[in-house]
Amino acid sequence: MSVTSEIGAFTAVATVLTVTPGLDTTLVLRTATSQGPRNAYATVLGITAGVLCWGLAAAVGASAVLAASPTGYTVLCGAGAAYLIWLGIGMLRRARTRGRGEETFDTDPSGSVPTREAPLRSWSRGFISNLLNPRFGLFYMATLPQFIPEGAPHFLMGLLLALIHNAIDLIWFSLLILAVRQLGDRLNRPPVQRGLDRVAGVIVIAFGVRLITPVIFS
Repeated sequence: MSVTSEIGAFTAVATVLTVTPGLDTTLVLRTATSQGPRNAYATVLGITAGVLCWGLAAAVGASAVLAASPTGYTVLCGAGAAYLIWLGIGMLRRARTRGRGEETFDTDPSGSVPTREAPLRSWSRGFISNLLNPRFGLFYMATLPQFIPEGAPHFLMGLLLALIHNAIDLIWFSLLILAVRQLGDRLNRPPVQRGLDRVAGVIVIAFGVRLITPVIFS
C-alpha cells in the first residue's frame, strides 16, 4: 500500500482510539471542570507528549525491548498502577474534603475563591499517566509497524504517525473542553464538583487496578 493509504488507515484507527472514553478523557474532563480550560489544555499537551514518546519508541524498536523483557514490563506496570491509584485516591480525598467544607488544593482558606494549580502540574499528570502505561507502548508496537510501507524510513514514518495521533487528540479534547466551557457555572457547583471528583477518582483507580491485575495473576 502507498504512504497516503497507510496514513489514512492509521488516522481511522487513531481516531477510534482517541474518541473511545478512557483514562485520558477522564483526566481532561476532570481538569476542565475543576481547573479551567488553560489547565485542561496543559493536560492535553502532557498526554500528547506521552503519545509522542511511545510513538517514537515504537518507531525505533524500543517498545519491542519492553515486550521482550518481562521484568521491565512488570516494573513499568507496577509504577503506572501505583501512580494511577495514588492519583485516584487524591481525587476521592478532595471530594470528601469538599463535602466537609475544608480546604483543598484548588480552594483558598476561605473556601470561596478557586486557586488554579500550576499548568506544569496539569501537564505532568497527563504526561506521566501515559508514559507509565506500557499497554500504550505495546499498542504502538503492535500497530505502528503495520502502517509503515516497505521501504519507508521507520523513524520518520513513525514520527509522522505519532504527530497525526497528536493532532487527533488536540482536536477531540479541544471539543470536550469547549463543551465543558459551554456548561459553565452548572459544572462549578460544589455538589457537582464533588460528584465529578468521586467518579473520576473511581475510574482512575479502576484503570490502575486493571493495569496491574494481569501482571499479578500471570
